Amino acid sequence: MAQKKKRSPRPGEAEAAPPTKRTCGTMDVHYRLLRTIPEYADARAASENQAQRAAVSPAIGRTGCTRIPVVVHVVYKTAVQNISVAQIQSQIAVLNKDFRRKNADIGTVPAPFAPATADARIEFKLAATDPAGNPTTGITRTATATTAFSDDDRVKSAATGGANAWPSDRYLNIWVCPLAGGLLGYAQFPGGPAATDGVVIRHSAFGTSGTATAPFHLGRTATHEIGHWLNLRHIWGDDGTGCAGSDLVADTPNQGGPNYGVPAFPKVSCGNAPNGDMFMDFMDYVDDRAMTMFTAGQVTRMQATLDGLRSSIGATVSCGPVIKKHEPDTIKKLEPDHIKKFEPDTIKKLEPEIKKHEPDAIKKHEPDVKKHEPDIPPIGKHEPEIPTGPGGHIPTGPGGQRQYETSGNEEGFANEQRKEERLQRIEAALAQLTHFIQQSQRPDVSKAPLRKEKRK
Repeated sequence: MAQKKKRSPRPGEAEAAPPTKRTCGTMDVHYRLLRTIPEYADARAASENQAQRAAVSPAIGRTGCTRIPVVVHVVYKTAVQNISVAQIQSQIAVLNKDFRRKNADIGTVPAPFAPATADARIEFKLAATDPAGNPTTGITRTATATTAFSDDDRVKSAATGGANAWPSDRYLNIWVCPLAGGLLGYAQFPGGPAATDGVVIRHSAFGTSGTATAPFHLGRTATHEIGHWLNLRHIWGDDGTGCAGSDLVADTPNQGGPNYGVPAFPKVSCGNAPNGDMFMDFMDYVDDRAMTMFTAGQVTRMQATLDGLRSSIGATVSCGPVIKKHEPDTIKKLEPDHIKKFEPDTIKKLEPEIKKHEPDAIKKHEPDVKKHEPDIPPIGKHEPEIPTGPGGHIPTGPGGQRQYETSGNEEGFANEQRKEERLQRIEAALAQLTHFIQQSQRPDVSKAPLRKEKRK
């Protein structure tokens, strides 16, 4: 049964109350571009060929991770719609977790689907330089007379009450604005016009603070729409509620239409028991708290897009954790207040006290100890090593006799005998020295601090 086509909002229509059911205008935009721009169909065919080649024979084009510069165009009519920097930053943070498989709720993926989850190796950062090379916050703000926009791209042009796109080969353009008709957002697939390339998000579904409103208050609308921007389809294949559609990804189950709200696992359709629909995928229509993952097949498709029609955007960076961010605030801050503070007062202060005890406690007994040194036979500089067994012990045979490897001739035996005699003399001298130290009368050095060994 075909799904009833939703009505697109009309331009200038008033912004309705925050929606409670997800709607996405990406496929409506896709069909419009196919009808109105002949070269769009060719570009889409090239993009799909690239994706299918990657699916059949995956090859790494970009190593590491890709960091994409983002410009957020805030288009507003009321002060409330002019969202804060904090709300924008909260959205960037969500994207960096979702596309790196670092979102805290990844652990809620049902066990049968957990092995399919994957790190997309894509990161996002507000642009630091504008198209002219000037420093920027990566945020533009435009007041408009338009009450609410639709999926007709009028928000993407200053001439129609919106904001012009920055070069789409260098930036991901995100327009945040009031949207009519319950529309949460939409994206343009790779291959569309540069002037309208990017994604559009309703301000009440953007980020995790400010105007973000449940059940779309966790930033997943932008994750969903940027998935489209990177050539992902809806997981059910956009064939209504039938079972013949495909999202062109092998590791997502066939699914009979979109899921809404927060479904219970398993949700079975199209004969996909026992595990059912992968409704927790970012490309379904569930509430923000229910969508948590991309699959490895979807990652392959997104990476193919970065190797294809979007090959000019982003920079390759290490996928490791970024720690430089904390240096000025945490590490360097501690140096003057904590580390350097104790150098003169604590360490240097103790030095005189340590040296004070050197002549009285330890040096006083040095002559007595040295007196017995001549009894210890000197060990030659090139003395052969005495073989030892496990734990450093000399191996012994019957009767406690030490065992050595011999050469099988008299000279070898004589050498071993000399080693044995020398070792016995050393042990006897060491035993004598130990006994003397134990029996000698010494001042009570237990209360004196140990001599601090000088650094050489």
